[in-house]
Amino acid sequence: MALPTGTRPFAGFEWMLAARYMRPRRKRSSGLVIALFSLFGIMIGVATLIIVMAVMNGFREQLIDKILGLNGHFIVQPVEGKLTDYAGVADRIAKVPGVASAIPLVEGQALASGDSTANGVLIRGIRDQDLPHIRGIASNVKMGTLENFAESGGVAIGTRLAEALGITIGGRVTLVSPRGSVTPLGVTPRVKSYPVTAIFEIGMSEYDSTFVFMPFAEAQAYFNLDDEASAIEVYLDSADAVNQLRPLIEQAAGQQVMLTDWQQRNTTFFSALEVERNVMFFILFLIVLVAALNIISGLTMLVKDKGHDIAILRTMGATRGAILRVFFIAGASIGTIGTILGFVIGILVCLNIESIRQFISRLTSTQVFSPELYFLSQLPADMNARETITVLVLSLALSFLATIVPAWRAARLDPVEALRYE
Repeated sequence: MALPTGTRPFAGFEWMLAARYMRPRRKRSSGLVIALFSLFGIMIGVATLIIVMAVMNGFREQLIDKILGLNGHFIVQPVEGKLTDYAGVADRIAKVPGVASAIPLVEGQALASGDSTANGVLIRGIRDQDLPHIRGIASNVKMGTLENFAESGGVAIGTRLAEALGITIGGRVTLVSPRGSVTPLGVTPRVKSYPVTAIFEIGMSEYDSTFVFMPFAEAQAYFNLDDEASAIEVYLDSADAVNQLRPLIEQAAGQQVMLTDWQQRNTTFFSALEVERNVMFFILFLIVLVAALNIISGLTMLVKDKGHDIAILRTMGATRGAILRVFFIAGASIGTIGTILGFVIGILVCLNIESIRQFISRLTSTQVFSPELYFLSQLPADMNARETITVLVLSLALSFLATIVPAWRAARLDPVEALRYE
C-alpha cells in the first residue's frame, strides 16, 4: 500500500522511518557509525563544557568568598600624616548605610620561626570587639579559642603555618621584625616569642600559611606604633556596592584618605581568571562544533546508503518535504540525545566533583588540584543556570543546522536516477 501524500509535517511514519534508518540493518552502515561517533562527540563536548564552566565559576566564587572573608571590601589609608584618630574614623564609616563594619588594624611583615623551620608572615593587629566581624577567622577556628584574645597575650595562626612550624595550641612562635628598637648602633631587629592561642583554617592555602593575628595593642607595641593604626578595613553588605559607597565613605572619613577596593587589589588575578575562562569555553566549544560537523558526514553517507529506499518512497508518493523531515529527525536525534546525555553526565560530575578528585588522587597516588598551586583545599563546582542553558542551546542549534544540508540533498534526490544506478 502506498504511503499517503499530503500528510501533516512530522507525522508518525516519518518518525518511524527515521528510527529504522538509525538502526543498522545492512552491512553498509558506515554513515551510522559516523553518526554514533558524532553522538559521543557531542555528549563529551557538552559534558566537558558544563564541568569546566562550573569549576571555573566555583573557583572564582570560592576565591572571592575567601578573600572577602579575611580582607575588607575597602582599605582606608591616610594620604598625609598618621592614622591616629582611627577609632573615630572607623565609627563614622561604620554608620554609612551599606557598611557592615569598619575595623582599624595594624599590619606588618615579620619572620616566624618554630621548632622545625621559619616562614615569612603577615601580622595583623585586631581589636577584641572587631574579631567577630571577620568571618574568615571567627567562623573557622579549628583549635583553641579567640575569647579574651587581647588579655591572652597570644597569637592566632593558620593551620598550614602551624604545620610548617611544627606548632600546636600552647606552643610558642618567635616573631622577628626588622622594625625594632633604635640604638646608637642603628635599628636592631625586634625578636619576641608568643604563645599560640588559636589555630584557624580559612581553606585558602596562601592565607592559612601566611597570616598571624595579634591583639591590637600588642601589635602597636611590636611595630613601634605609639597610638596609630596602619589602615581601616571596611566590610560592606554587598561586594558589588563599592562604586556607590566610595564617595560616602570618603566623606565620612572626615580627612583626605586613599580608598582601595577589593577589585583594584585583585584586578590582575581576576582578569587572568576571566580570560582563561573565556578561552577554555571557546576551545571546548570546538569539540561540540567538530562533533556537529560530523553529523553532516554521517547523514551524507546515510543518504547515499538509503538512496534506493528514498527512490522507492518517492515513487510511492512520499513528498520531498517528508523525505527532508525524515533525515532531519534522524540527524537532530543524534544531537538531541548527545546533548541530553552530556547534560546528565555534566550534572553528575559537578555534584560529585570533590569525591571524584579524591578517588583519582588515591588511584594515581598523586595530589590532584594541589592547594599550593590552586589556593583552595577543595575542588569547587558552581553550575550557572544561564551558562548551562547557553551550552545546551548552542549544542542543539549546531546539531539542527548540521542536518539541513544532508536532509535537503535527500529530498532533492531524483528517484529515476537513484533506481537507474542502484
